[in-house]
Amino acid sequence: MGPGLRWRENGLVAELHDRLRGKVREAAGRDPEPTAPVIDSQSVKADAVVGASSRGYDGGKKINGRRRHLICDTTGLLLMINVSAGDVTDRQAAADMLPALRRRFPTITKLWADGGYTGVLITWALTVLHLVVTVIKRSDDVSGFVVLPRRCVVERSFAWFLRSRRLARDYERRCDSSEAMILWSMTMLMTRRLAPRPLARTGRKAS
Repeated sequence: MGPGLRWRENGLVAELHDRLRGKVREAAGRDPEPTAPVIDSQSVKADAVVGASSRGYDGGKKINGRRRHLICDTTGLLLMINVSAGDVTDRQAAADMLPALRRRFPTITKLWADGGYTGVLITWALTVLHLVVTVIKRSDDVSGFVVLPRRCVVERSFAWFLRSRRLARDYERRCDSSEAMILWSMTMLMTRRLAPRPLARTGRKAS
């Protein structure tokens, strides 16, 4: 087993990522633990190495591949990631992720989502998890592109993923390998934020 696989299997990738996230939040003047995240999903095409058992067809996006279910904080930093076959719906994934979210982050009491998370999920989350899910819908009176509050945050996070060429599509045989690659991508982003900025050049020679 190579070092990368050992990091994944022992949970070290997630631990490093989570520690850095707390540092980045503190550097931005926030509490290390979030209180109100955003949930959404992104469908991506799967490479030929992805087997039929972990891929599916997303009829809404017309993509044959996998779906990345993301929960991020209000700055776009990753809290939880779940990679599934493309035919796993938002509500199905959320039913698995939200209990784990509440255990990991007991400070979280509310969550923003889009229209794909409506229905019994909202009542179940409130009754069982004591978690308020607020759906942010696009107004029927608005045409063309419009920035929606809160939802734009998670869309930006998905855009960050695609800046890593390895995440332009899913190349991993296993879903947990895909999750690890996403964690590595976000880890690199956070380390750049924490790195000290170089001093501006003044043109003066050092004395």
